[in-house]
Amino acid sequence: MAETPLRRKASWLSILAVAFALLLIAPVAWVASSVFVPDQGTLAHLAETVLPSYVTNTLLLVVGVGIGVLLIGTPTAWLVTMCEFPGRRLFEWALIMPLAVPAYIIAYAYTDVLSHPGLVQATLREVTGWGPRDYWFPNIRSLGGAMVMFILVLYPYVYLLARTAFLEQSNSYSEVSRTLGRTAFQSFREVSIPLARPALAGGVSLALMETLADFGTVAHFGVPTFTTGIYQAWLSMDDLVAAGQLATMLLAVVLTLVVIERAERRRARFHHARRIGDLTRHRLEGKHAWLATLTCLMPVLFGFILPIVILLNLSIVDGHNLFSARYAGLIKNSLSLGFLAALAAITPALVLAYALRLAPGVLSRFAGRLVSLGYAVPGSVIAVGILMPLAAFDNAVSAFLEASFGLSTGLLLTGSLAALVFAYTVRFMAVALTTVEASLTKIPGSMDDASRTLGETQFGTLRRVHVPLLSGGLLTAGLLVFVDVMKELPATLILRPFNYDTLAVQAYRLASDERLAQASTPSLVLVAVGLVPVVILSRRIMTTRAGRRIGSG
Repeated sequence: MAETPLRRKASWLSILAVAFALLLIAPVAWVASSVFVPDQGTLAHLAETVLPSYVTNTLLLVVGVGIGVLLIGTPTAWLVTMCEFPGRRLFEWALIMPLAVPAYIIAYAYTDVLSHPGLVQATLREVTGWGPRDYWFPNIRSLGGAMVMFILVLYPYVYLLARTAFLEQSNSYSEVSRTLGRTAFQSFREVSIPLARPALAGGVSLALMETLADFGTVAHFGVPTFTTGIYQAWLSMDDLVAAGQLATMLLAVVLTLVVIERAERRRARFHHARRIGDLTRHRLEGKHAWLATLTCLMPVLFGFILPIVILLNLSIVDGHNLFSARYAGLIKNSLSLGFLAALAAITPALVLAYALRLAPGVLSRFAGRLVSLGYAVPGSVIAVGILMPLAAFDNAVSAFLEASFGLSTGLLLTGSLAALVFAYTVRFMAVALTTVEASLTKIPGSMDDASRTLGETQFGTLRRVHVPLLSGGLLTAGLLVFVDVMKELPATLILRPFNYDTLAVQAYRLASDERLAQASTPSLVLVAVGLVPVVILSRRIMTTRAGRRIGSG
């Protein structure tokens, strides 16, 4: 059969989508190729000294955080979905709030309060009359402290996916379980959890990816992990190849998590319920009701309310002026980077989503999955993957011009805003693509057919029909990328131009110098910005299972 113009256009669109995907995945591929490059002996030195601690601490963080987010996110999601108790409506959205606080920000807050000179220990010594060596107090700056920080801000990933899974479960499963003599808790343990297992695995995987990507928390607590090792190998040891090889090891851990999560997601089809029906909540009474309230209150209290109160108090005491020239420059830099990255991510996201709509074949699906890997890759890995080829290119150009014309150009692309924005685009492309694709699928195909019958081309349809209808989705995608860029720390630290700081970098620097009071002001701004996607998530979760009657019994 002859190839039609529509098929040719769709084919070229798929090729363009693959080209975008290959460009965006190139830094990750470059990092992986570093295993074949001989280093300066740095990696062998690290293997004899600190590499075992990198491996041990990283694995312990993965295990501890995975268990912690599962133990908090799963029961809270089930309680607000399947039970009726005091404060349930409030906790439906309040349990998402800790997601707005970056882990390194909450670490700064609790360090100020729980460290030796902090409020808690100072009050304890004053009340008891003890000296510094008369008592034992858990060290917040430890591996265990880092685990707690990650658990407090990352459990909402499990909460969100588990709540969605519980809402989509057929009510008949729970009813049959109760008729067989099971209590509400037994029904939760024996029926609801097994049915929601793929969603729980997905939520845990997301939390663990964020844990592996973190730099600010583990660096502030002095916990050596792969992320801190990458940073030190490049800056302290001046060995980019060793940094790339460490990044490859971290990449292997991340890809393992991705494979596990995808495997669990494929199993989700075995748990599909044909009839959802009305959701009847179990009304809790007496101590059980107040225990449920307390269970939902504690994560919100320690993951959001208390850190914000601590930061506000520090900010008031410090008296930093957000409108000073220094902070005006930091805010301008942060906003500019977020805006540029949002624009840079929306265009390829639109091309990829449109290719999946017009030509949902192997090439388009391959491109979509390829760029989705970027979100699973830590910013430090992407930064190293960009630095390595850019440094090689800059050095080659400088050497050629020096030998030929006696000119020394120095570094042209390394440490530029373009490299930093590209890193953000690679890191957060999956966020933009998922949002745009979801919005595009809501536009019925009949609009495409109507546009074509009126003589409009496919790209004309995109420009005149789809883009206006997608304006809300494109704005949401750009907003989510913007917020993620504002909070991103590892890639910014490694790739930013000289003397070009952002709010995240400023907060990290001040906290590194033990100036936690001064770090509170930029930290609060970052939390305020982070509330934007949380509000969006809250609105969406409140409309889940919309149009269905939800009763209580």
